[in-house]
Amino acid sequence: MPESTTRSIGRYVNEALRERYFAACDAVYALGPAPRAETDVETTFGTTHVYRYGPTDPAAESRTPVVLVHGAGSNSAMWYPNTATLSAERPVYALDTPGDPGRSVQRAAIHQPERAAQWLDETLAGLGLDRVHLIGSSYGGWLVLNQAHRRPGRLASVTLLDPGGLEKVGLRFFVWIFASLFATFAPKSLRPRLAAWLDQPVLIVPELRTMIRAGVRAYRIRRPAPLPLTEDELRTIRTPLYLLLGKRSLLVHPQRQVERVPRLVPGARAEIVSQTGHGPQIDHAEQVNGRMLSFLDSVD
Repeated sequence: MPESTTRSIGRYVNEALRERYFAACDAVYALGPAPRAETDVETTFGTTHVYRYGPTDPAAESRTPVVLVHGAGSNSAMWYPNTATLSAERPVYALDTPGDPGRSVQRAAIHQPERAAQWLDETLAGLGLDRVHLIGSSYGGWLVLNQAHRRPGRLASVTLLDPGGLEKVGLRFFVWIFASLFATFAPKSLRPRLAAWLDQPVLIVPELRTMIRAGVRAYRIRRPAPLPLTEDELRTIRTPLYLLLGKRSLLVHPQRQVERVPRLVPGARAEIVSQTGHGPQIDHAEQVNGRMLSFLDSVD
């Protein structure tokens, strides 16, 4: 494989750290419901590992399923506050994105927009899903937004949780990321205060904190930050779209985007969650779960 290609492929440092990381991930998965099944989907770009949840009510098996796409540097475990509520009413699939620390195996780069859209379309096809509600957080939000622009054929709707893809990632976000990482090493007594100051729920959930620290040691992400979609690209989107932003987000300027996106995307719904930053679906899970289900019901 050419060196230019291998530079864009994520990898584990070694097997021992990978297994230690998987153990930490399993502790986070245990905070939520157990998946009904796990499967691997082969694509042009590698093997995508998928977790299948619910529905709790067998009568809901035929409802349009939800597909969850996590943020950068994470995996499907991050959805533990959401999978129980969502899968009570619909089938739910959570994807481990190739190129991030998880159980997927990347063999080719997918950070280019068209390749990212092809990977996600192949994954949905491999799962036999012709129509889905796609939900993405952060970098996963960029993947979802990109899909709505480039390959919307399988999409019933898209939900963006404090997503990438709307603005160029600024220095303030990277400063917050590094500050949050250093805060995971703080004494236990200081973590609640730091969690409130940084809007970082990871610090007060021991299992999440352990997983994040293990992932930083175990895995090397090899991709550039994605470029935001242009206004002309956003104007092409016709898939029903729901944008949910944290009021104190440092990834985007919430008030600017909550006004801008509905102007560019016909019929888009955009809302702000107060008293939260970049992870509204974690630290305000009950509220966000309710809002997402209401939106999905309105589309169906």
